[in-house]
Amino acid sequence: MARKPRVHYEGALYHVICRGNNRAYVFDNNESKKNYIEIIEHYKKKYGFKLYCYCLMDNHVHLLIEVSKEPLSKIMKCIQQVYTQRYNKQHKRSGHVFEQRYKAILCDKDQYLLGLINYIHMNPERAGKVEGIDYRWSSHQVYLKNDNSFVDVDFPLSLFEGSKTQQLERYINFMKFEEDHIGKMKANDFSDDMIDLVKEKLNIEKEDEKKNELDPQEIIYKVCLYYGIEETGLKEKTRKEKIVLAKRVSVHLIKKYGNHTNRDIGRMLNMSATAVSFALNDESLQVKIRNEIERIGISGA
Repeated sequence: MARKPRVHYEGALYHVICRGNNRAYVFDNNESKKNYIEIIEHYKKKYGFKLYCYCLMDNHVHLLIEVSKEPLSKIMKCIQQVYTQRYNKQHKRSGHVFEQRYKAILCDKDQYLLGLINYIHMNPERAGKVEGIDYRWSSHQVYLKNDNSFVDVDFPLSLFEGSKTQQLERYINFMKFEEDHIGKMKANDFSDDMIDLVKEKLNIEKEDEKKNELDPQEIIYKVCLYYGIEETGLKEKTRKEKIVLAKRVSVHLIKKYGNHTNRDIGRMLNMSATAVSFALNDESLQVKIRNEIERIGISGA
């Protein structure tokens, strides 16, 4: 079966994950990581894409890229091929270094950018790296220096209020928090489920989808009734599968039937705004959540 082409439009934001072939190491030492970054920098200048953050682990890479006119496929093909050629020459070998099909997750920049930066920069800590958040080979260090020469830190930092100094302080505080379950989440390619966003970005006409509002407390009450849990239980910090699912269903319903920010929803459910963003963004559970919502039978008036 032929692979579906990547969705492309100018300004599209992708969370890119490249893994070593058979999960093998792709970076043997610091010099190889430096080499990979230099290759990214070269093609960033050539193709004019924006790089909002990165993290180079021993056997995989995270990149957060906003494309311009050149499609992501062309950008990644160049980066991966050049690194593979250099790696094979150095090690006197041939064949694939990376898995042939990298993951490219199309994301909503306005809603998920900061959450993704948190997720990517916390990767070394979740992997048990001694340096934790201060890991040398992620762009977190670039943010601390507020250096816009290679990583495009200006726009993400501008999402925090205040002066440049205050924005940096708020970014640092933002990075100190991480929900336990965020580290367990897996990235999935959900480009096909972002078709409405694509149409919007391409200015393709579509009918306005008017949202009938519902009281969030009514939603929470019905969700708790359906799952047989107390409201206090829904707001617990826990990994119990039933409560985690009920919480995510509540997030989706409150978002769907109300004009509430992620921070507002987080306050209602004792979650951070980041955790709410990831609950909305976790496409691996979307089908299951839709089925659950149908069973509960909640709909706008």
